[in-house]
Amino acid sequence: MKFHVYMIITKKINKYVTYVGYSKDIEKRLILHNSSKGAKFTKGNYWKIIYQKKYNSKTEALKAEYILKKNYKLRLKLKKKFISNENINTTSL
Repeated sequence: MKFHVYMIITKKINKYVTYVGYSKDIEKRLILHNSSKGAKFTKGNYWKIIYQKKYNSKTEALKAEYILKKNYKLRLKLKKKFISNENINTTSL
């Protein structure tokens, strides 16, 4: 069975906020987050997946989730990459 570690992002007022988690079914988990039935932190917002990686075991996934949650430099890098791509995609020529 495969497990996914993921990072999702939303915009609150004038800043972007991220959340890191793990799941067996990432699409179903994102639906739960967006319908306010996921983690308490994610309620009331629209979330997008900006990072995901598969692992073969739950143990591996939990270790990777913990590392990503604590690695603020990597999270900031992923967030900046998403924001720059979003600005390119929303700019009209």
